[in-house]
Amino acid sequence: MTLAPADMLCFALYSTAHAMQSAYAPLLEPLGLTYPQYLVLSALAGEDGQTVGRIAAALRLESNTLTPLLKRMEAAGWLARRRDSADERQVRLTLTPEGHTLARQAASIPAAFAAKTGLSLSDIHDLRDILVDLRDRLKPPVRD
Repeated sequence: MTLAPADMLCFALYSTAHAMQSAYAPLLEPLGLTYPQYLVLSALAGEDGQTVGRIAAALRLESNTLTPLLKRMEAAGWLARRRDSADERQVRLTLTPEGHTLARQAASIPAAFAAKTGLSLSDIHDLRDILVDLRDRLKPPVRD
């Protein structure tokens, strides 16, 4: 028996991911951010000075996928990329003053997005936990 896409978990996740990015777009557009840039900005706002490898692992991206995005963010004046003085193979990322300002402006986005979902915070946390568990079962995290 073949399932219709509407009955498949994979399609529900795929279409929801697209819907989420579409829902974020009007929240991010006034700040000039794309969704992937917002994720990097949020990661650095939480802990500045991380390595490219650590950010890539946290976002589940390959470093070579992330590098062009980081170069665009650097060109926009939001972050600086510097070789680690203790290990020159590592590149550390730090927010610039403009990047910190942008991160403060973006701090209201999670609440605005949560309001768009119509879900309670408890339901949002439960759903996130289920999805993270599923993701980690299907593809364990990459270590930096």
